[in-house]
Amino acid sequence: MTYQENELPALIIIDMVKDTFDDQKQYPIASLARPTIDPINYLIGKFRTRDWPVVFSTDAFHRQDFIFKGRLNPHSLAGTRGAEVIDELDRKDEDYWLPKPRFSAFFNTGLETWLRQRNVTLCAVAGIATHICVLATVLDAVCHDFKAVLLEDCTASYSVAIHKRTLDNYRRNPLFPLLKVLTSKEFITEINLL
Repeated sequence: MTYQENELPALIIIDMVKDTFDDQKQYPIASLARPTIDPINYLIGKFRTRDWPVVFSTDAFHRQDFIFKGRLNPHSLAGTRGAEVIDELDRKDEDYWLPKPRFSAFFNTGLETWLRQRNVTLCAVAGIATHICVLATVLDAVCHDFKAVLLEDCTASYSVAIHKRTLDNYRRNPLFPLLKVLTSKEFITEINLL
């Protein structure tokens, strides 16, 4: 199934933040996520040629947040430089920067309303980590009645094996074709974005 002319996609880029890519912090995901930067920037450029929405949704935690009561160390704290989008991504003022308090870009952010106001029907999701925040956003997109694409070469996890297992779990799923796993090139072809 290819997408129809009346369908409008949004590109949602998850958690590509300075804290994660900070060489001093040595997060293992950083080296695996760096190769996603070029394909994400390529998609951003393609979306801009059509004036389609580009959303950067980033962690904006608070030091006392419940999630830090487990093994997770405080990072990407709201209002800090570490919670900002990395400079290597082509973010412009007209893009929507959406700090998020938890894993999904839809959780307590108003994203659904923002997308509906722009007549978006499809969420193409990139960023990190494939198996947590990206997946939570993809599944929430479907739960909010948007089609969703998990962008294979625009996402990364803490290991190649986890990334691959997550993609394989959703490559053939009962939600197909509402939820698809595609490379950026497959997505560009399918959405007629050549």
